[in-house]
Amino acid sequence: MIELSQLGSAFALGLAGAGHCLGMCGGVAAALNLGGQRTRSVTLSYHGGRIASYTLLGGLLGLAAGSIDIAAWTMALRYIAGLLLIGMGLYIADWWRGMLLLEKLGTRLWQPVQKLSSRWLPVRRWPQGLALGLCWGLMPCGLIYSSLAWAATAQSAAASASMMLFFGLGTLPAMLATSLGADRLQAFLRRRGLKLVIAVLLILSGLWTLYLTAAHGGHASHGIEQPSADHSHMHHG
Repeated sequence: MIELSQLGSAFALGLAGAGHCLGMCGGVAAALNLGGQRTRSVTLSYHGGRIASYTLLGGLLGLAAGSIDIAAWTMALRYIAGLLLIGMGLYIADWWRGMLLLEKLGTRLWQPVQKLSSRWLPVRRWPQGLALGLCWGLMPCGLIYSSLAWAATAQSAAASASMMLFFGLGTLPAMLATSLGADRLQAFLRRRGLKLVIAVLLILSGLWTLYLTAAHGGHASHGIEQPSADHSHMHHG
């Protein structure tokens, strides 16, 4: 089941990562702004492809994670989800840069994709923009990779895909502002105060997730021991 809190956190994560998004692929988004009706279709197709790639990857990872029906695996994923939320909050607030390790791990994956995406540069038509956007979801970005790992903990193709869809929608205001030259919106999304508020909310959400997981794990283990004791008593009788 998809929880609204997960979708809200995913959207906030994309929104708060505006500065990082602009640094990683803002140049490409700005290059699409050449004026004219055709450029608008290219811009929209690029961002549509980019968000579609996030959604597709999220769905695939959610499907893979959900294919393992083991209680211990589910508990481990919930702990990972809580830790990733905390890590992403610290990352957005610039209090901890550990998520950059994911970018180093993704560099090798990105190299062949980068060669493929270079075929569609410069972008002149919307199919080229769409293809480039689809490739861009695999770029070595700690924010994207950590979001994908977090979305996979939902253990559902639909839920994980939805989380990444909302993450992509959260990145859209900053990226569109770059493409369309909206300087005021860019400045607002880059404000330190906005990033700190969202970062703290993500950290609190992660802590709450860890607390609920630990509490659920304690009840689960207690429930397992009790039937065993009852069975032993019946056998003795």
